[in-house]
Amino acid sequence: MAQSNGGSLRFVTLASEIVSAYVSHNHVQSADLPGLLDEVHTAIRGICNASQKPPAAKATAQEIRRSISPDFLISFEDGKPYKTLRRHLTLRGLTPEAYRTKWGLAPDYPMTAQSYSEQRSQLARSLGLGQPRGPVAEPAPDPAPAPQPTGKRRSRSKEAV
Repeated sequence: MAQSNGGSLRFVTLASEIVSAYVSHNHVQSADLPGLLDEVHTAIRGICNASQKPPAAKATAQEIRRSISPDFLISFEDGKPYKTLRRHLTLRGLTPEAYRTKWGLAPDYPMTAQSYSEQRSQLARSLGLGQPRGPVAEPAPDPAPAPQPTGKRRSRSKEAV
C-alpha cells in the first residue's frame, strides 16, 4: 500500500508540474484549474496503467472450431487464413508451443491445414519418400578392360595442321 501511495504522489507531482507549465504560458480561469489538474492526473494514470499489458484473451471453443477448416487455418494473431501457421508464427517470433499457450489451445491443435498436408503427403509418395529401401545389391565386378588395338598409330603431319 505504501508503494501505491508513493506512485499516486508521483502522479500528483507530475500532474501539478504539467499544469503549472501550461498555466504559465496560457490563460486559464481559476475555477477551471481543479478540473484541468484532475484531467491531467487521470491521463497520466491511464498512460502508466496502459503500459502494463493485460494478458491476451484466450480463444473460446467456438472460435477454435471456426479457425480450423480443411483448406486453411485462421491465425488468432492477425485473423488471416494460412495453409501452414509455422512460417507465419516464426515471423512473429513465436513457436507453435508458445502460440498454443498464448491462446489457450490444446497441444494437438493443428499447425497445417488438412488439405495441404494431404497434398504434401501425395507429393512425397509420388517421389518415393518414406518407402523402405530395397536390399543393397553388391556392385557388379568391373568388366575386363577393352583390348587396345595393336596397330601402328598414325600421327598427323605438321603440314595438315
